Amino acid sequence: LAGTVPEEKRCTVERADASLTYSLFLQRFAFSQPVILRGVTDNSAFRALCTREKLLAAFGARPVRLSTANTYSYRKVDVPFQEYVEHLLKPQDPARLGSDTLYFFGDNNFTEWGPLFQQYVPPPFRIPGTSPAYSFGIAGSGSGVPFHWHGPGFSEVIFGRKRWFLYPPDQTPTFHPNETTLTWLQRTYPALPLAKRPLECTLRPGEVLYFPDRWWHATLNLDTSVFISTFLG
Repeated sequence: LAGTVPEEKRCTVERADASLTYSLFLQRFAFSQPVILRGVTDNSAFRALCTREKLLAAFGARPVRLSTANTYSYRKVDVPFQEYVEHLLKPQDPARLGSDTLYFFGDNNFTEWGPLFQQYVPPPFRIPGTSPAYSFGIAGSGSGVPFHWHGPGFSEVIFGRKRWFLYPPDQTPTFHPNETTLTWLQRTYPALPLAKRPLECTLRPGEVLYFPDRWWHATLNLDTSVFISTFLG
């Protein structure tokens, strides 16, 4: 479902297509800067399994673990997947704090979700010495996670549009850890000088963002979105 969050046409993250070689990925991006990849995977079969109807039929009665949408997400809530989709999957309330906003992303039961993940085609690149782990999520318009950092990874949009904001490790962004990304965008972002603004871009279905180790990043779903990340640990 399309949301009411406006899309910023400006994109300051470099893009690459299927002509990008693994050696060039390692040389230019793996350890130094994010990149948006287009045409490196074909997940049309996976996308067909991720419609509302297909997911409810396969996982409706199974529990999913929701996290609070703040930088230090300690509270977890388990609900049936059908309850999440039918009652909690809605646009972000701008007045709600991150600690009061529940977000489905990351705490996947790999025994239950494994058959779905087996249909996903991950990006073809890896960081030497790491192994991949999937993290699947569904979220409403205006939702997202505020700034945080961890190891490197890829994130692909399956349905919807997802806006990303990124800072390198040595540039700590200005944000409140219990403020949602939507509130940060409305209150803090407009006052940032151009030199202090993050790298940013909006991803569409089929596009994959790579972010290096320890890069700060925040996300904002412009629509009801389905997405999957490949963390390299």
